[in-house]
Amino acid sequence: MDTLLQLAIGNLLSPMVLFFALGVTAGWLKSDLAIPEAISKGLSLYLMLAIGFKGGVELASNGVAGAVAVALVLALALSFCLPLLAYALLRAATRLDIPNAAAVAAHYGSVSIVTFVAATGFLGYRAIPYEGYVVAMLALMETPAIVTGLLLARRSNAAGPTASRAPFLSREVAREVFLSGGVVLLGGSFAIGWITGDKGMAVMAPAIVDPFKAVLAVFLLDMGLLVGRRLHDFRAVGWPVVAFGLYMPLIGAMIGLLAAHAIGLSLGGMTLVAVLAASASYIVVPAAMRLSLPQANPAIYIPLSLAVTFPFNLIVGIPLYYAGAQWLVAL
Repeated sequence: MDTLLQLAIGNLLSPMVLFFALGVTAGWLKSDLAIPEAISKGLSLYLMLAIGFKGGVELASNGVAGAVAVALVLALALSFCLPLLAYALLRAATRLDIPNAAAVAAHYGSVSIVTFVAATGFLGYRAIPYEGYVVAMLALMETPAIVTGLLLARRSNAAGPTASRAPFLSREVAREVFLSGGVVLLGGSFAIGWITGDKGMAVMAPAIVDPFKAVLAVFLLDMGLLVGRRLHDFRAVGWPVVAFGLYMPLIGAMIGLLAAHAIGLSLGGMTLVAVLAASASYIVVPAAMRLSLPQANPAIYIPLSLAVTFPFNLIVGIPLYYAGAQWLVAL
C-alpha cells in the first residue's frame, strides 16, 4: 500500500494540480492571465460530457443490477443527511445565524463536479478502475441537499417573515436546480453513453479519452485563477467558519468511505464516493440559494466552498481519501 506521503507528493506533482497552483499564484499576484469566459464554459461542458458519457458506457458494459439501486439510494441518503450534520456543527462551533448556517450546510451535502472530475483523473493516472454508475450518484447528489438546506432555513422564523411566507420550492428555484446546465448535460451524456454502449465509445474515444487530461489541466488553471482572486474574501468568513471548511470534508469523506465499503464498492468507487461526500458545491447550490434564501450572505458560502474546501480536497483530500479506501480494502 502506498504511504499517504507518497500519494500526497505524487498528487502535488501531477500536471493538473500544478496548473491549479499556477492559477492560484497568478490570481493572487493579480496577473492579467485569464481564460476567456466562453472558453472556460466550453471546458466545463466538455468535462461534464466526457465524464457522463464514460460513466454511461461503463454502466452499459456491466449491466443494471441491484447494486446500482443500492448505490443510488445511498447517494440520496448522503445528500439529504450530510447538510443536517453540517448545520449542527456550524450552529455549535460558529456564530452563523440560521439562514447562513442552512445555506452553507446545503453546499456541503451537494457536490463539486470539478472535484469529482479531478478525482477521476487521479484514479486514471494510477489506472484504478471504478464503477460507472458512480456518475449517476454524482447527478443525484446535486439536488437533495438544496431541499434539506431550505427546510433548515424555514424551520424558524429567524429566516425572516418574507422567507416564511415564500413557497418552499418556487418555480424559479426548481428550474435552477433541475434544469441547470450541469445537471442536464451530465445526466443526458450518461444516458447517451448507456444507450450507445461500447459502439458509442468507439466513435467518441478520440474526442473524450486522449484529450481529457489536457482539458482538465487548462480548466484547473482557470479555477486556480478564480480562487487566487478571491482569497481576500476570507476576511468576511471568519476563522471558525474557515476551520469548518477544512474539517467537514474529512467527516463527510469518512462517512462516504464507510457507506461505500458497506455496499461493496471497489477501491476506485469508494474513493469517488468519499470525494462526493467531502466536496462542496459552488455552482448549482449558490445559484439556488441566491433565489431561494436571499437572507444568506454569498460572501460567506461562496469563498468557503470555492477558496477553502475545493483546494483542500484537490491538493490534500483526494490522495487522503484514496489512502483511506486502500486501508478499508486491506481489512
